[in-house]
Amino acid sequence: MNYRMLGKTGLSVSAVGLGGIPVQRITPDETRALIVRLAELGVNFIDTARGYTVSEEYLGAALEGLRDKFYLATKSMSRDYEHMAADIETSLSNLRTDHIDLYQLHNIKTEADFTLAFSDKGAVAALKDAVKADKVRHIGATAHSAEALAELLRHPEIETVMFPYNIVENQGEALFEQAAKQNVGVIAMKPMAGGSIEDGALAVRYILQNPNCTIAIPGMAELAEAEENAAAALDLSPLTDDELARIDAIRKELSGNFCRRCGYCAPCTVGIDIPSCFLMEGYLKRYDLADWARARYGAMKAKASACVGCGKCEARCPYELPIREKLRAVAAAFGE
Repeated sequence: MNYRMLGKTGLSVSAVGLGGIPVQRITPDETRALIVRLAELGVNFIDTARGYTVSEEYLGAALEGLRDKFYLATKSMSRDYEHMAADIETSLSNLRTDHIDLYQLHNIKTEADFTLAFSDKGAVAALKDAVKADKVRHIGATAHSAEALAELLRHPEIETVMFPYNIVENQGEALFEQAAKQNVGVIAMKPMAGGSIEDGALAVRYILQNPNCTIAIPGMAELAEAEENAAAALDLSPLTDDELARIDAIRKELSGNFCRRCGYCAPCTVGIDIPSCFLMEGYLKRYDLADWARARYGAMKAKASACVGCGKCEARCPYELPIREKLRAVAAAFGE
């Protein structure tokens, strides 16, 4: 396995790690088998989240006797001190550990999010206190828009950033370069573009060609996926002409129908979170996480079916996506 330094954290992490979303759809025994095999393959980084239902709990049980083989990362949507402090304790309990190597602000995006999270009574203050208590070793954050990523890089407390990066989504590359200059570790999430890219090995190799990206964290639930991703992380040779041609073909196939979650479509006239609608549809159709996707979609204040067809979002979309048509497809998929 190839290992890389995760920014200023000083953690030497495997070039590929486990993305913990799919753990929700396998059994505790299958999770244990996956973790054992990942350890054998030299993978030493696991990422999960408070919002991934049973993922933390299954991973905690699976790590019994193997905790020292892995760096553990998790994350929380909490923005204030009280709720973040509570989430940290829950994560420690679920993961059956006395410390979490990297705790992240999850999906931070709005001005209100930043104002509260970085205030004296915010989530970051709770994370700093957890670091002082040795319950958390390092602080990171995740984002989906370039604007939020840029804002995160203005906060020296943030030691790592997690951002979508794959063959189709490259909107973060310039900011990855800035992160590298600041010695902030970059974690590539959504390496398979939410399941849209089927060639997992090529997807991982593409990401790891970028020297400013430290680690890719594809979701894994099967041993075959672990084998494929670990093998891809071993091959850091330049992409071949054939691979470059396949990458170009994937881009052309997905370019006219793929939401990069840039957020330029906002604000929606009726308050629909358009990128989140498309994201949940992906989880529903491609990740075999129907119940989880339905629950999250059901919690959205405005569903895709609320679209009034004004077309303002399409006029703003830099990728000229047929957003209204795609929202109708989301509404049909979820039945609301």
